[in-house]
Amino acid sequence: MARFDSSHLRLNEIQTIGTHNSYHLEPDATLKAKFIANYPLSRHYIKTIEYNRLPLNEQFDLGIRQIELDVFADPIGGRYAQPQGATIDTELPDEMKKPGLKVLHIQDVDFRSTCATFDRCLQTVKTWSDSHPNHLPILILVEAKDSLIPRWVEKGLSIEFTKPIPFDEAQLDSIDREIRSVFPQEQLITPDTVRGDCVTLNQAIQMRGWPLLSASRGKIMFALDNEGKIRDRYTRGHPSLTGRVMFVSARPGSDEAAFFKRNNPFDRSISRLVRQGYLVRTRADARTREARSNDTKRRDAAFASGAQFVSTDYPFPNQVLSNYSVTFPGNATMRCNPMNTSRGCQVRSHWVATASSRLP
Repeated sequence: MARFDSSHLRLNEIQTIGTHNSYHLEPDATLKAKFIANYPLSRHYIKTIEYNRLPLNEQFDLGIRQIELDVFADPIGGRYAQPQGATIDTELPDEMKKPGLKVLHIQDVDFRSTCATFDRCLQTVKTWSDSHPNHLPILILVEAKDSLIPRWVEKGLSIEFTKPIPFDEAQLDSIDREIRSVFPQEQLITPDTVRGDCVTLNQAIQMRGWPLLSASRGKIMFALDNEGKIRDRYTRGHPSLTGRVMFVSARPGSDEAAFFKRNNPFDRSISRLVRQGYLVRTRADARTREARSNDTKRRDAAFASGAQFVSTDYPFPNQVLSNYSVTFPGNATMRCNPMNTSRGCQVRSHWVATASSRLP
């Protein structure tokens, strides 16, 4: 068989591994004990957030090429600077008092982060990217969070959760604005650059395809995690995402269709979408379940689906739980996509997963 020329690989013809809630630090032991003592039912929830992330730059050093950031609008500043669930020992950075998007999981309960502001997270990505100009393209999935949480009442005690600011069009614009304040256009893969002179983004994917991998190295792309009303607000007035920074998980066949989020790796539509030329992100595990039982069925389905981005909470094992982890054979940073590349495809890109001893 003739050797496959990997220089012709396109962005959608590989698989990479990402992390879920890539900023996340679990609540400290004092806070967990406080919640469990005051709200015994919280024990079940606490188990689902017992995972930590290395700083973003260290994740990239280990080969992670897709991350997720949850953002809360805070245009005045200080809205999340004093969590109600905090203990006397809790310290949050002064940046939480300043205006700008904040990065955390759930207000008042699960708020620890390796980079507390969106700008800080983006600056970390930029610094690492500039130092590694030939890196594989990195996808950053952004979830705009504004859900209200009902008052938590148990044993006569209660928490009135901080009310988030809704993500209207102005607040969604602020996400794009913060991204562009950090990354120059030439460092971004945006809907405009992929669409080029085609009429719609979907047409560009079908007729021309994604950029070559060789032309995408050193670049960053963003996608909005939200669907429904927030996605529709983001696309309103921007046909085919004209002028927008982020791709969206669009409706199949729509003008904006290029990227799809499919959390369930058993979803048969994933392979179909990959074969049609789209990018897909799926999840190999959720809520610590797979790691606690060392169940690899979701992971194996995610790999087999052809989804280009396979997100996990365990890029290396948490030995307290099990040996479960999500890695490619040989600890490769990427591999040829099983759905849309030739059997002769070969890529050479490796990393060594030795980070478990450095978890914060």
